[in-house]
Amino acid sequence: MPWWSFLTGASGKDEGRPDYYREGLELAQEERYHEALTSLRLALREHPGDVATLEQMAIVYTRMGMTDEAIKMYQRALEKDPESAGAHYGIAFLYLNRGRDTEAAVHLDAFLRSGAELPGSEKHASHARETLERLRSKDTAEAPPEQTPSPDAG
Repeated sequence: MPWWSFLTGASGKDEGRPDYYREGLELAQEERYHEALTSLRLALREHPGDVATLEQMAIVYTRMGMTDEAIKMYQRALEKDPESAGAHYGIAFLYLNRGRDTEAAVHLDAFLRSGAELPGSEKHASHARETLERLRSKDTAEAPPEQTPSPDAG
């Protein structure tokens, strides 16, 4: 029985091995973020380096406003799986909120290469494309005009 269920006296549907990952997702959905992190840490202990668990921990940290920790979790996920669409997407928007537009653009590009075609990702892919387009047009607008020699120079 998962740790939270054990403490609260709830009985699990299967009395076998606890599913800490699922429990973490359920607790996060209930906005019980500290408990969710505990379950996700236990899931990570059972499956070290599991990318899905690292991504879910990053999401919980983000919801708690702990963006430094969220970035660290996304970075760990990307170390394990450099093509992780979820990690690229999540870290891109955390970087964007910090004004780190260049890094955000790199991760948005990576997301679009690795995750834009995944089932159910249409909304995220559209959002990523729009954001990337906005970043690129911002870069173009901020670029200094090219210097052309004056006709008098010479």
